[in-house]
Amino acid sequence: MDEISLELGRRTAARLRQQPGLLQLAHDNLARWSKQNANAPLLLRCYAEWQDILARPLEEICSLLTSNSENARRLRQNSPFAGVLNAREVWEVKQHFRHATPAA
Repeated sequence: MDEISLELGRRTAARLRQQPGLLQLAHDNLARWSKQNANAPLLLRCYAEWQDILARPLEEICSLLTSNSENARRLRQNSPFAGVLNAREVWEVKQHFRHATPAA
């Protein structure tokens, strides 16, 4: 699962570098999710953390999305970048890792 999350993060970072305006999608997702989950303090804390991250320079955001650190893995579990990659792209990544041969 971490491999899938990391690859999706890499592809998202590449797309953001090409189209920085897509950061607005993450802001919009966080605003919508915050309203939908107003009674979920843990989620709201995570969304606030992402809001702080989105205020950083683009390259810092991309570095976080492509990092294999424990913190980056944790943050990617609630990534606000839903919609940056289309459904087919996400499906292809998941299929690739589901059919990959496990390391011995």
